[in-house]
Amino acid sequence: LHNKKVKVIIESGLLSEDEIKTACKICIDANADFVKTSTGMLGAGATVEVVKLIRGCLPQHMQVKASGGIRNKIFALDLITAGAERLGTSAGVSILNEA
Repeated sequence: LHNKKVKVIIESGLLSEDEIKTACKICIDANADFVKTSTGMLGAGATVEVVKLIRGCLPQHMQVKASGGIRNKIFALDLITAGAERLGTSAGVSILNEA
């Protein structure tokens, strides 16, 4: 795609573990650059467990973006430790103020 990045949002809060694994396989086959946990608008937002699951399904060159419900520094760091390379949050300023 001519030096463009492709991000796929899978709405993990609405999916079973097996459906998340299938979605990750589709993302791999489509050569996506990022898999994002959710829009934060439907179902549950990011969780440590889902980030670990997605990270474990993807090759290292594909990144995980956690999004939805990230409102404090501790949770943000937990998601990064679980394997998220990027975070989507509307609370970025307050999280940085905690740091």
